[in-house]
Amino acid sequence: MFGQNLEVQLSSARTEDTTVVWKNFHDSITLIVLSSEEGTSELRLERLLQMVFGAMVLLVGLEELTNIRNVERLKKELRASYRLVDSFLGDSERIGDLTQCVDCVVPPEVSLLQEALSGFAEAAGTAFGSLVVSGRVVAATESWWRLGTPEAVLLPWLVGSLPPQAARDYPVYLPHGSPTVPHRLLTLTLLPGLELCLLCGPRPPLSQLDPQLLDRWWQPVLDPLRTCVPLGPRALPAGFPLHVDVLGLLLLHLELKRCLFTVGPSGDQEPSPEQRRRLLRSFYSLVTATHFPPEPGTPEDKVEDAAQRAQVPRACYLVSGPEEPGTGWRLVALQLGPRRLLLLVSAQSPTHGLRSLATHTLHALTPLL
Repeated sequence: MFGQNLEVQLSSARTEDTTVVWKNFHDSITLIVLSSEEGTSELRLERLLQMVFGAMVLLVGLEELTNIRNVERLKKELRASYRLVDSFLGDSERIGDLTQCVDCVVPPEVSLLQEALSGFAEAAGTAFGSLVVSGRVVAATESWWRLGTPEAVLLPWLVGSLPPQAARDYPVYLPHGSPTVPHRLLTLTLLPGLELCLLCGPRPPLSQLDPQLLDRWWQPVLDPLRTCVPLGPRALPAGFPLHVDVLGLLLLHLELKRCLFTVGPSGDQEPSPEQRRRLLRSFYSLVTATHFPPEPGTPEDKVEDAAQRAQVPRACYLVSGPEEPGTGWRLVALQLGPRRLLLLVSAQSPTHGLRSLATHTLHALTPLL
């Protein structure tokens, strides 16, 4: 506030062990985040604030946040967003909150599920449909994929954060597409952990989506649906050939705004799955802020000139811990066209082979995303 009076914009501050980032939205709401997590980047905290504000708009609407008539009433209404906001603050198995790309999984028989989903959505009278497992998108209609940021990320994340229910009729605002007029998010549980989501207007009523209509479209693809349920944290189909040294990976398609994020089961082996996810998240923040250009569509991207673009690095790596054979984990990032791959690799893997390993893995993953 002191800075504002002097027309100085201050966006972050650091103490010995804490980073503080704040952001004002629409000259109405100021959000402040504090993190004492070691190595937390400002990029991560800035994106967290964007997601939190997006969650508030999603469940309350922009009008309520920019034209505040009754603060106490707004506080009560915002309680609806607490569970979603809490899911951004915890140790999530997803990464869309940071990458601003939709977390996806790759089922073995995606074309069958796509066909059933498109047919069911048309029968229900909406163009927007998706299948969501553990907050990640399995398949979606073309219109659903065309949803803007941040709702494309927030809607499956919201479904993944809610307690299990057989069916829901949930009012939502679309922060990018319809921030002041609510839509309805209808969800139906097809199998435990696997939900069918439809985004629609006043029609159809939830009662119209009766068991006969569900059976007609989904009974024939029951086996492919069952194969989706265990995919939640794994993201990749069972038996996908990953090199034994790969401990975790993040694949981004920057034009489609979709990503695959998974870490291998560790057993007794260090690092634990939580540490692996944390290492990949930190590495993503590092390479995005310092090495690779901003993702397409961001304001920084538009002002970047062609000369700078020609000097963008294609790959980088980092050794965590002592750089001696058999010690420290390796992190490698590779950009090829619209795809960016980040790998966490075991200490046994020699550093001179990292780029080759990343290139081989990216080629294997390319047909999936």
